[in-house]
Amino acid sequence: MKLPAEPPRPGPAPAAVDGPRARGLHLRAMTQADLSAVVRNETRSYAFPWSPGNFADCLAAGDECWVAVARERIVGHGVLSYGAGEAHLLNLCIARGHQGQGWGRSLLDWMTTRARLRGAQTLFLEVRRTNTVARALYRSFGFEEIGIRRDYYPAARGREDARVLALDLE
Repeated sequence: MKLPAEPPRPGPAPAAVDGPRARGLHLRAMTQADLSAVVRNETRSYAFPWSPGNFADCLAAGDECWVAVARERIVGHGVLSYGAGEAHLLNLCIARGHQGQGWGRSLLDWMTTRARLRGAQTLFLEVRRTNTVARALYRSFGFEEIGIRRDYYPAARGREDARVLALDLE
């Protein structure tokens, strides 16, 4: 994936930043107008989705929020936060009907690239213990498990542990 020429900068991604186009997918900065489509995808993809307020809060906080667009439809999204030389991948989702086309890999590659461009030394994330597909994707990128967050996620019966993963970006 070819990267746009852009120097690292500490501030949030401006809404005008446009991401790459690959495999029929276009990545661009998320806007408030995208929230209904993003929440619809999130709700259809997860038993315990983020709320509209979660996404609105991330946009308001200046987190990097991206959407994946295919055939003029939002088919996925990702959210990155930054602090103290680290990045945290808060959310990565490709809608259920659009999985298996390599778009999750493309979105993860872009989010990893954004973290590097912003000067992060390490990228962290949490993933459900039972989400074997996502865990395999993260492993293929070089993420390593560094810990467990007990009872981190809501589950059908109580709570589920999260695996904490990290990727060295240097």
